[in-house]
Amino acid sequence: MSSAQQNFNQGQAKAQTEASYQAAKDSASAAADRAKAAYNTEGQAREENKDEAAGFLQQTGEQVKTMAQGAVDTVKHSLGMDKN
Repeated sequence: MSSAQQNFNQGQAKAQTEASYQAAKDSASAAADRAKAAYNTEGQAREENKDEAAGFLQQTGEQVKTMAQGAVDTVKHSLGMDKN
C-alpha cells in the first residue's frame, strides 16, 4: 500500500473516530439535559407538595386548637367556672 493511501486511510479512521466521539458526546449531553429537566420537574412537584402539606398542617392545627378551646369551655361550664 502506498504512503498516500495509508495517510488517507489513517485520516479516514481518525475522522470516523472523531465523528463517533462527537456523536457520543452529543448523546450524553442530550441525556444530561433530559435528566436535568426531569429533576427540575420533580423539584417543582416536591415544592408544590411541600406547600400543600404545610397548608394542610396549618388547617389541621387550627381545627385542633378550636376543638381544644371548645373542650376547655365545656369543662369550665360544667364546673361553673365560665364567665358567661
